[in-house]
Amino acid sequence: GPALCAGRSLQRTAAAAARSTPPTIRLPLCPAGPAPIHLSGMWATSLLVALAARHTTACTTLIVGKDASVDGSVMATHSDDGESNPDARVVYVPAMDHAPGATRPIYYDTEDFPRFVGDRGVEAYLQKNNPGFNASVPIGHIPQVEHTFGYFEATYGILNEHQVGIGESTCSSVFGAQARGHGGHALFSVDSLSRIALERSKSARQAVQLMGDLAVAEGFYGAGSFEGTGESLMVIDPREGFIFHVLPDHSGKSAVWAAQRVGDGQVGVVANMFTIRHLLPNRTTRGQPDFLFSDSVHEIAQRSGWWRPSDGPLDFTRVYSDGEYAHKFYSGRRLWGAYRLLAPDVPMPSDYSDLRPSPVYPATVST
Repeated sequence: GPALCAGRSLQRTAAAAARSTPPTIRLPLCPAGPAPIHLSGMWATSLLVALAARHTTACTTLIVGKDASVDGSVMATHSDDGESNPDARVVYVPAMDHAPGATRPIYYDTEDFPRFVGDRGVEAYLQKNNPGFNASVPIGHIPQVEHTFGYFEATYGILNEHQVGIGESTCSSVFGAQARGHGGHALFSVDSLSRIALERSKSARQAVQLMGDLAVAEGFYGAGSFEGTGESLMVIDPREGFIFHVLPDHSGKSAVWAAQRVGDGQVGVVANMFTIRHLLPNRTTRGQPDFLFSDSVHEIAQRSGWWRPSDGPLDFTRVYSDGEYAHKFYSGRRLWGAYRLLAPDVPMPSDYSDLRPSPVYPATVST
């Protein structure tokens, strides 16, 4: 599939890209804004591969730890199936300073064209460049920070000036919710969370915690994809990466989330289904926890009768996933195919009965 080809292309070109002078990337779809920014060779390669993808059949994401790549880069990829009427534009949102007491508007995300109409410092989003479409109206606000970082975005946030990067894959989940002003109470979709994370974060760990905290405080809703109401993001910086899962809670007003650090010598795959298994709060790397999660993870599972402390560590996928979409190979075949290429020495079964209760494929694998 396209995502696997992209991952392999990144690996083959990593050494050459790292040796080259950091290129200047000009995005023709964003005619106005700041001067073009410079990206390191590896990051430029990642962005160009993402822009080059012409056809995908599902959202598959890959993540690679620094010791599992040719040149020590942490990598994430994202193939986007672009269902319905997607907005394919890639734009650069400039860094900005904000007045004390300012608020940050949050908009309803339809994931259709145009994703936004109004002034966010992007020429392509201005009303005059979107004739026939009304200006976007906020569904809520949160306090703004003093300074926000510059970043690339498409449907989701992609990469900011501190090299925090994100790849997305919609997943099934046991709960669903609706947005404020659209029949529900939740403020954030994964689209908005990913953008705010890139506006405010200098590291992957900071981005994960921020998105989780916002989703719990203000509510999370899925975009209504046929593949599910949960979401997964690969979140990386130059030092480490995380697999991040989030879904609405039972009330539709908050969220449940968990994140697992990808080991330096490991790779991971998400293919429209949660993959994080046992949450291990005491496992650390260099003094920092490898697992981050909301208090609601255990509270809701225990209250619902899905898990008891006596069961041992909570299996996030078993408890909160709603399984594969359409048929049992919808996600599993992509996981098997990716790991077969990225970690060929690790035996992986090609068949199984049900991925949700059975940990057939791990969240990460050592290469």
